Amino acid sequence: MHTRRRGSSGSDRPDSEEPPEWSDVDPDAVEERVVELAEAGHSPSEIGVKLRDEGVTGTPVPDVKLVTDRKVTEILEEHDAAPELPEDLRNLMAKAVRLREHVDENPQDVQNKRALQNVESKVRRLVDYYQGDEIDAEFTYSYDTARELLD
Repeated sequence: MHTRRRGSSGSDRPDSEEPPEWSDVDPDAVEERVVELAEAGHSPSEIGVKLRDEGVTGTPVPDVKLVTDRKVTEILEEHDAAPELPEDLRNLMAKAVRLREHVDENPQDVQNKRALQNVESKVRRLVDYYQGDEIDAEFTYSYDTARELLD
């Protein structure tokens, strides 16, 4: 967004309407495993990776949505286990907090000052996007609120 260095990865998920034949997993077992992993403190993307790699009862789950007809976050919302902040916003806030602490310790680091400005700009745009739906309408980003939310 702020630089011209990196392009798109070039890998796309295959189009399919149903899970592969080799993956005969029970949707209820997948839902239980999703909630179990969320209660263990894993984020939605980590849950998807764990289900892909480890699976449920030894059978990998290539795509939760194909098996259950719902996304991981929808399953978590239904079981009241959804995270309080969207994952992308939480990760950007954590990055901004780390950058702020680094810049406070190293005030001469001009490149990271610029990186902090860019990350905080992204955070503010995401807050505007999520306000009213995913987060409170009065929420505004600041370093102090980010530290409180992440602790």
